[in-house]
Amino acid sequence: MNIQNETLKHLECSKCGEIYPHTEPQNVCTACGKPLLARYALEQLAGTWQRDTLLSRPASLWRYKELLPISNPEDIVTLGETMTPLVHAKRLGETFGLTEVWVKDESRLPTGSFKARGLAMAVSKAKSLGLKALAIPSAGNAATALAVYAAAAGIAAHIFMPQDTPVFNKQTCQLAGANVTLIDGLITDAGRIVAERKEQEGWFDVSTLKEPYRVEGKKTMGFELAEQCNWELPDVIIYPTGGGTGIVGMWKGFAELEAIGWIGKKRPRFISVQSTGCAPIVKAWEEGATEATPWREAQTVASGLRVPQAIGDFLILEAIRKSEGAAIAVTDEAIREAMQLLPTTEGLLTCPEGAATVAALKQLVSKGMIEPSERVVLFNTGGYQS
Repeated sequence: MNIQNETLKHLECSKCGEIYPHTEPQNVCTACGKPLLARYALEQLAGTWQRDTLLSRPASLWRYKELLPISNPEDIVTLGETMTPLVHAKRLGETFGLTEVWVKDESRLPTGSFKARGLAMAVSKAKSLGLKALAIPSAGNAATALAVYAAAAGIAAHIFMPQDTPVFNKQTCQLAGANVTLIDGLITDAGRIVAERKEQEGWFDVSTLKEPYRVEGKKTMGFELAEQCNWELPDVIIYPTGGGTGIVGMWKGFAELEAIGWIGKKRPRFISVQSTGCAPIVKAWEEGATEATPWREAQTVASGLRVPQAIGDFLILEAIRKSEGAAIAVTDEAIREAMQLLPTTEGLLTCPEGAATVAALKQLVSKGMIEPSERVVLFNTGGYQS
């Protein structure tokens, strides 16, 4: 696989603008503690990289190599990350009086969820930097993804997850040889353990937005969506939000595509979906705040949405506001109902987080926030797991 790329310039703090080299392992900004983002030579790409070059490339996320952070093809750790389908959910749309409802089905990826994108990128970069041990706090699918990609790379994985994490994720991590620790608490509690022990243990922390490259994998969802929509972005994106890397990544990716001349200024309205049992982004958006306060006693059937505090909260809220979007909370009851609605109308099995987008669509339509002919894309971030 030829992935040679010399367009990555440096890392930049998303808050204060401090610059860091990408040739060394980096977590968050040492000046302000906020996430670092990869920056590319966009001016150079604007004159040299054409959309037609994609036509001859394999249908995988690595087709966008010029805007990805891996330079040496030998460092790529891949399990066959296919381009995921954009399915016209015609019958589901008719249920709500809409004609253009589509589902981006991320369950087709290795490990069965969108987490494969971010961890494929993070583990590949870790391999290129010579890292030997990675650690992650996870509520489920990210743990599975790290476990299998780290195993493929020959890198040790140390995973900390709540006791009530889905059995599927516990078992897959153990099968892949990861070091798994179950804790009494939430993902934020697991994150504190990683932060406290990583230096002494020699682990590199790959928590959501606490390293710069998982977001680079997630932005490829936006690249694929733009390409599948013939470079005319949809009107609305409805996205389940825990740590929010998908929204942050797609917002960043769309800006990069515009900078190189592949899309125009139009952006979809981002609708961030959370559970009423854990809705810090919704609360902040409703209050007009630029950052979210930690959510107390978080509880929901959608484990991926049970994130009491996201380090990238200000980036999520910025994307929602600049896109003239919204943040919506749905009940667990509505999520359970939606988990049956998508399979019975479209034959698509979904995780609770993906079902939350269907529940949100119902709420948005009832509030008159979506026009009947608007193109709406729901993200099913993973497959059904018992």
